[in-house]
Amino acid sequence: MDFDLNEEQRLLKESIDGLLTDSYDFEQRKKYMKEKGGWSKTVWLKLAEQGLLGLPFSEADGGFGGGGVETMIVMEALGKALVLEPYLATVVIGGGFLRHAATDAQKAAHVPGIIDGSKTLAFAQLEKNSRYDLFDVATTAKKKGDGWIIDGEKFVVLNGENADTLVVTARTKGDRRDKTGIGVFLVPANAKGVTKKSYPTQDGLHAADITLTGVEVGPDAVIGNPDDSLALIERVVDEARVALCAEAVGLMDESLKTTVEYIKTRKQFGVAIGSFQSLQHRASDMFVAAEQARSMSMFATMANDFENAKERSNAIAAAKVQIGKSLKFVGQQSIQLHGGIGMTMEAKIGHYFKRLTMIENTFGDTDYHQRRVADAGGLV
Repeated sequence: MDFDLNEEQRLLKESIDGLLTDSYDFEQRKKYMKEKGGWSKTVWLKLAEQGLLGLPFSEADGGFGGGGVETMIVMEALGKALVLEPYLATVVIGGGFLRHAATDAQKAAHVPGIIDGSKTLAFAQLEKNSRYDLFDVATTAKKKGDGWIIDGEKFVVLNGENADTLVVTARTKGDRRDKTGIGVFLVPANAKGVTKKSYPTQDGLHAADITLTGVEVGPDAVIGNPDDSLALIERVVDEARVALCAEAVGLMDESLKTTVEYIKTRKQFGVAIGSFQSLQHRASDMFVAAEQARSMSMFATMANDFENAKERSNAIAAAKVQIGKSLKFVGQQSIQLHGGIGMTMEAKIGHYFKRLTMIENTFGDTDYHQRRVADAGGLV
């Protein structure tokens, strides 16, 4: 198996690395955090101009037909730069639902806006006490004529403040934890009955708690089968987990680089602390952990193409376990080697650690995925 990037993939990597080098140093990021919604519209449009927002969409839909490797390249780069823009929410998740199950009319209504940067999406899925179970849905969608009326509450909706369209999971029949009777709906963010409470998250991103009260949508709002869309939701969330694994690798790479630079220059007892063998060993262990994460990120990227849904899901869960273990070790060691300054707002390394911590807890933490792998009998 060839793990080297082909020429087009190398050019993609060079392109996004160059763009983010010019547009996204740490001081610029601080300014972007203060903009409405916590990210830069200017940078978002630059990503669109580079074709990055259309990367995973088919050429027939106006995109570039990129696959999992291309998404991995982009997400690693976004991680290294601590990018705030809603690539995961809009392109990976929102775009994932459109790619896998939308009608031609739905694609025509949403995909061009995503590609040109004029439209963003948000995935409204998490509910009170649902933990990480995607089938735990209390929000309801009840038939009214040809359309639907949606009622419920969703929490920690990434990009919920700025999104033009919400991708909402809602129950059309059955009890709260039934695995059938779940649908996916495209809801205009400004629809009557939609209210938002927005706030910054610990990693510098923004989220919103969203209440839907008697929100009416038409039949064209339904993506896939309104009574049986759990498999679709699991498919798209698996893709999001793979993307998060790649982002975490980028974050760990930069955390290690920043930490090594720091211990080479920070002096104690008249010498650089990086000359102490015990700290060199720590840095070496951080490198090993980051490389283990990289290997599992690549494995998850390949597993994302598995035809067998159970094998795919199990492999991605295993990758999330290793990513969780590696990011915790690399992040904590980075903070310890920086000392007290590591957790200040002025120090970049603390922001990497916060984002890594959020990734560990997004779409299932390490313990959750370890149980999933164990329940499945392991990888072999």
